[in-house]
Amino acid sequence: MTIITDNVADQWSARTPSIAKVAWASVLGTAIEWYDFLIYGTAAALVFNKLFFPAFDPLIGTVAAFGTYAVGFVARPIGGAIIGHFGDRIGRKSMLVATLLMMGIGTFLIGCLPTYDEVGIWAPIMLVALRFVQGIGIGGEWSGAVTMMIEHAGKRRGFWGSLVQVGFPMGVAASTGIFALVTQLPDASFLSWGWRVPFLLSLVLVLVGLIARYSLAETPEFKQVLERKDVVSQPIFEIFRRDWRNLLLAIGITVSEVGLAYLLTVFVITYSTTKLGMPRQTVLNAVVYAALVEFVTLPLAGWLSDLYGRKTLYLAGAIASIVMAFPLFWLLDTKDATIVTLALIVTMTLTHALLFGPKAAYMPELFGTRTRYSGASLGANIAAALSGGLSPLIATALLVWTGGAWAISIFIIALSVLTLVSVLAAPETARLPLKY
Repeated sequence: MTIITDNVADQWSARTPSIAKVAWASVLGTAIEWYDFLIYGTAAALVFNKLFFPAFDPLIGTVAAFGTYAVGFVARPIGGAIIGHFGDRIGRKSMLVATLLMMGIGTFLIGCLPTYDEVGIWAPIMLVALRFVQGIGIGGEWSGAVTMMIEHAGKRRGFWGSLVQVGFPMGVAASTGIFALVTQLPDASFLSWGWRVPFLLSLVLVLVGLIARYSLAETPEFKQVLERKDVVSQPIFEIFRRDWRNLLLAIGITVSEVGLAYLLTVFVITYSTTKLGMPRQTVLNAVVYAALVEFVTLPLAGWLSDLYGRKTLYLAGAIASIVMAFPLFWLLDTKDATIVTLALIVTMTLTHALLFGPKAAYMPELFGTRTRYSGASLGANIAAALSGGLSPLIATALLVWTGGAWAISIFIIALSVLTLVSVLAAPETARLPLKY
């Protein structure tokens, strides 16, 4: 364990208030943006197949709804490239404000959309367009928030970065929790107006997030780049030309974590309610409880990654994902509310938390300050497009094709093996200074 000298401790104490402020603004803003992004997934599992794709069989309608869900992930690399470009050229803070506005407006407008019965084919077309806007926004949000955080964080980048990750379970708990409330309405009321409430609430949440983010200062590392007049004119091209290996490693490292995140929080809802016939309320509550446990396990994983290294935590998470791939569905198939809840809690803790907690530090650490925003954006969002957005769609298609969950378990194992290989090939960054 690293011993902190009195001098370093004094410096740390002096900058802690600034870090705490950055952490609060980053977590709050990230939670709001994940709330915006994730309520779409819950709505796709519960309601969009009925209101925007009513001509299909329920399970096929769900596949179509998850297809529009995947559009947001296709947009994420585009958003990551555009917003990352400006984040590396004009600053981290301004892009974080822009992404929050984009997500909030797009989400609010989804809550205002007419349904298929009202405007026909234009309903799913508008839904896809607004989902694309959401994807552009979230594509630059996460990487900006973690870059802002670790460039303020000093040596404990794993711990402070993992606090930003808490925004994800906060978003999961809030989005799933609000749907758990509105699904208690009579079906007619829920399908008429109840499903819109979570989307319309986004406007209020975004205003709160903007107040928190507007007061943030630019990071010391990026100020140094500006002072040296060393801003890269085309950061994306610079990464492809000089840092392509780290980009490929970042994609491989992330691919299983992001796939698991949406299988455990989105597909599980479809599988349990459609295939197993479990009550919506029971499944939504289980997802909320699993997300709440990550409030503790994510910072713990980040802290452990400072002590033992990013690779150690990632390897443990990838191996646990392989081990849990089949038992997860065996436990879900019991249809017992307690067992299902515990299964999700244990799986989220042993797999997703170990992979997602250190990610906030590991992804940006792979790239230099001049291209860090773009590099982290591209690595995370290309992986998200490949596995995150497609995972619920692929899993649902596999379920339709095979009639069972065994093929989904093999899919999880394949993603985990890819991450395992990438982590073994990647450098350890925990104890190194940030690259310039």
